[in-house]
Amino acid sequence: MASALIRAGNLEVTLACDADDVGRAQRLRYRVFAEELGAAIGSADGLDRDIFDPYCQHLIARDLDTGEVVGTYRLLSAEQAGRVGCLYSDGEFWLTRLDSLRTRMVELGRSCVHPAYRKGPVIMLLWSGLGTLLAGSAHRYLIGCVSVPITDGGHYAASLYRRLADQHLTDETLRVWPRRRLDLDRLDHHLDVLPPPLVKGYLRAGAKLLGEPHLDTEFGCADFPMMLDLAGLHDRYQRRFTVAGA
Repeated sequence: MASALIRAGNLEVTLACDADDVGRAQRLRYRVFAEELGAAIGSADGLDRDIFDPYCQHLIARDLDTGEVVGTYRLLSAEQAGRVGCLYSDGEFWLTRLDSLRTRMVELGRSCVHPAYRKGPVIMLLWSGLGTLLAGSAHRYLIGCVSVPITDGGHYAASLYRRLADQHLTDETLRVWPRRRLDLDRLDHHLDVLPPPLVKGYLRAGAKLLGEPHLDTEFGCADFPMMLDLAGLHDRYQRRFTVAGA
């Protein structure tokens, strides 16, 4: 079993060390994305998997009392992205203006937490484990897509974009463009909305919105492109993000 990156109470965060661990993370992903959120994942064995998984490191949070994987993130480094040929985000956005940063980027994705553990510290422990893992590395930029449901037809996502763009949109030099644009113009973008917890956490840490959301019809969501510069990580989140243990 892999050494714990961080432990708190009956929870610990490690890297998946074998195929069984990866399978448990993929099963949790299927439960959340397909069974709970209704994503159209064609899987006969109850696992969410894609071509990127073999190239990724899989961060998992485990309940030590049950052995169950209750949270996960996957990381695709610049080196591994070179081997697979692209980032996951390349399939959803034109990232041309980020080309000069690619050698220092890590892509985060497939973040999810078991529904019974969402009021606990799992997501923060995953962040802390991620910080421990990246400490001292040459990687500086975290990039990824934050998924927002569009069960209301997309009005919430459109309103959220307008709210975030007012204060958190990056400048033109780092802008990206969706390959399948959510049609913001025809949607109500004047709703009084609150950002989802994951978006709120990224923004508090200093992340920037890179552009308009991509419409992901397979997962039934709008994907918001975000990037966090670790060099500018806000101080109070720096302490949480890089904590070595608890």
